[in-house]
Amino acid sequence: MKIEMKNIAKSFGDNQVLKNVSFTIESGKVHSLMGENGAGKSTMMNILTGLLSYDDGHILIDGKETKFSSIKESEQTGITFIHQEMNNFADMSVLDNLFINKEIKKFGYILDNKKMESEAQHILNELDMHVNLYASINSLTVGQQQMLEIAKALMSNSKFIIMDEPTAALTKNEINKLFKIINKLKKNNIGIIYISHRMEELFEIADEVTIMRDGNTISHYLMENVSMSQIVHDMVGRDLGDFYPKRNPHLGDTVLKVDGLTGKKFSDITFEVKSGEILAFSGLMGSGRTEIMRAIFGIDPLTSGKIEINGEKATIKKPSDAINYHLGFLTEDRKTEGLILSDTVENNIILSSLDNLTKFGFLDKNVIDDFTNMLIKRLKIKTSSNNEFVGNLSGGNQQKVVLAKWIGSGSNILILDEPTRGVDVGAKRQIYDLMNELTDRGVAIIMISSDMDEVLGFSDRIAVIYEGKLQNIINNKDATQEKLMTLATGGTLNE
Repeated sequence: MKIEMKNIAKSFGDNQVLKNVSFTIESGKVHSLMGENGAGKSTMMNILTGLLSYDDGHILIDGKETKFSSIKESEQTGITFIHQEMNNFADMSVLDNLFINKEIKKFGYILDNKKMESEAQHILNELDMHVNLYASINSLTVGQQQMLEIAKALMSNSKFIIMDEPTAALTKNEINKLFKIINKLKKNNIGIIYISHRMEELFEIADEVTIMRDGNTISHYLMENVSMSQIVHDMVGRDLGDFYPKRNPHLGDTVLKVDGLTGKKFSDITFEVKSGEILAFSGLMGSGRTEIMRAIFGIDPLTSGKIEINGEKATIKKPSDAINYHLGFLTEDRKTEGLILSDTVENNIILSSLDNLTKFGFLDKNVIDDFTNMLIKRLKIKTSSNNEFVGNLSGGNQQKVVLAKWIGSGSNILILDEPTRGVDVGAKRQIYDLMNELTDRGVAIIMISSDMDEVLGFSDRIAVIYEGKLQNIINNKDATQEKLMTLATGGTLNE
């Protein structure tokens, strides 16, 4: 089976988002679709699967012109889209999720649980997945939930599966397992359209790559004939130089010190961070890194321990307390915890700075506009206006809006939880440059990251967490992947 998208064009009002884009994939191949956030990748896939109409161009399946009017039509043809935000019902069982709207019935109205169990178990065995069919979805790991999405696709007899950022929240072991499954799908002649910002993955899993930029098809390569630097150049339209900007930290006084912090998922955590420093927190998913930071920011309660800010004891029982100490927190889940997607860019940016934007006790529109415009320009946020809804922005620009909110509030200490997850290579570099700028101004940054290359490439010291315990804090110049992984899995370093 072969899918061809030829000269596809699409506009939303006066904004042309796709301009004569072409893309081809055949069965049994992994074809990566690359591009910065906003390049048009998701729009292309939404057009292919019938979620969006298109203004011009042609879609051919095995040479026959095809135009889907709904997702259901494309799925019936064998095309399944696994979105980055997984479509699971958290309180329902694995079995119910697998068969939602596809229930097997006997006598026309009675659920045939035995047959559904048998079919589900067969698919899960194919994926080497061992879970209780009656366990609730929210009891599974993110990796297991990702595998369930693939199971749904296989149960629909998919011939092509679109995977959008499938490894964004997976551990290394889960990624390896996913890649084994993808290779198995290839052998079964299933085609994979693979969208990811982790370029190193492409050279491990993809057969070919198509690169988009600003709504255009820029290039197409077989993976064996292209380098990472060429892909980056095609994506951003320029050479980025070193992927991680150089760090020349000028450390000042200790601005945050925690001693013996203990909470529900961590215990006896002690560390400090200085002004101008980037302290990275590394560790496997579920190790407790995020929980520590949520407690420091006052989201979750502490059982014991103390926090000092600028040498004085800090009492933080809720986020507003943390904000009063000029502490900011970019959460891991920007869509539900960091942003109000249905509100404007301006209203999101000013959320943490309202007290500073008033005149005679009332919000001053002119001050707000100047404040917002300054931050949009400084962070290079791509938006049609201050009043555009944040939900319309690309992932990278949404991340910048969250950063703008905390920078605008005057935060002296910033906790950044997965600051570049789901962000394209060009936006990543902009975020790194911004972090450098902030630390040059004396801001202290705590960066939580699951990307070991990022931790090693852009930090001053690295704290490693294992099962809620702080294993060690090591200087970046002494750190290696082997050392970090040893600590992250419970080992110790031989000094």
